[in-house]
Amino acid sequence: MSNRTMGVTEWALLVVLSLLWGSVFLLIEVALTDLGPFSLVLGRVGLGALVLLGYVYLSGARMPADGRVWAVFFVMGALNNVIPFSLIAWGQLAIDSGMAAILNATTPLFAVALAHFLTADERMTAHRLLGVLLGFCGVVLLVGPEALRGFSVQGFGQLAILGAAFSYACAGIHGRRLRGVSPSVAAAGMLIAATVTMAPLALVVERPWTARPGALAVAAVVGLAVFCTALAYIIYFRILAAQAEGRDSSEVRPQVMEMVRRAFRPEFLNRLDEIILFHRLFREHMTGIVDIQLGRLKGLLAERKIKLALDKAAKAWLADKGYDAVYGARPLKRVIQRALQNPLAGLILEGKVLDGADVKVSAGSGGLTINGKAVEAEAA
Repeated sequence: MSNRTMGVTEWALLVVLSLLWGSVFLLIEVALTDLGPFSLVLGRVGLGALVLLGYVYLSGARMPADGRVWAVFFVMGALNNVIPFSLIAWGQLAIDSGMAAILNATTPLFAVALAHFLTADERMTAHRLLGVLLGFCGVVLLVGPEALRGFSVQGFGQLAILGAAFSYACAGIHGRRLRGVSPSVAAAGMLIAATVTMAPLALVVERPWTARPGALAVAAVVGLAVFCTALAYIIYFRILAAQAEGRDSSEVRPQVMEMVRRAFRPEFLNRLDEIILFHRLFREHMTGIVDIQLGRLKGLLAERKIKLALDKAAKAWLADKGYDAVYGARPLKRVIQRALQNPLAGLILEGKVLDGADVKVSAGSGGLTINGKAVEAEAA
């Protein structure tokens, strides 16, 4: 397998993504002419959640039913949406969009500092800190250093944007808890949690139903929600999907060979005809592997003339649960056995699935369903 690189399409999407996220501050400025900051944020996360939720289900994925995952969604929704969106909207009541963009670009500075103290594998180095500082200087030059002239006058607004940048950095570190959750599902879950959190605040403080926003303000909110939030997330996922989930075997071959030379004597290595380094397994390979594993189960059921049919959602669920970034498809066989084969065997023994029957399997929010009824998978 060759190394994955970004093609023309991915680079074009990256340009579109930068334009979408770069226009956020201008659209907020427009929307604030007729709406309060909390009402604006509620509209943004609420409509964005609906769009992303539709995308999740159309892609064959499902939202999790695990309360622990939703607890992380609510924390992430606060850190990544409610707090920064509200602070940015409130801060832009005092400062312009150019200043907001500059101050929001300090997020990497906070992330480097926080990661040094809160993680074990992201220690701060002089080169890393220098790179982030240079990046911040570049943003200042791009937006315009003249925007800094009013820094001391609108101090509270500037502090609000800095607080939003700090919150984004916290979200980046806390988001590690969502490893193993599909990015689109995680984004939809965060926006849903943010909507639930934001609704009572906006309804009590600003009473948005009393507002009379003009067409331009409404268009700005719709643009923020649909394009700068939901569509931006989808494009972001598309770009990520074009990249490897880790390094390709050709990238790590020099390091592996160095370790081999350290572990074995040259006399032994000289007797080897070839050293083979296997390519790693990626998530997109799982669909074919799921079909292979299901073929074995279908063969067992064929002895009883039972026909097994899984829809796209069920196969996607098995592929997701059966994949591990480190172990590849190794967990899949156990997932199929515990979530499908054993429950189906129980139904056969109970006489609920007879010989010659057609068994249809799908996936719901709580896991797999057999003939429309949820089944309880065995505990791992």
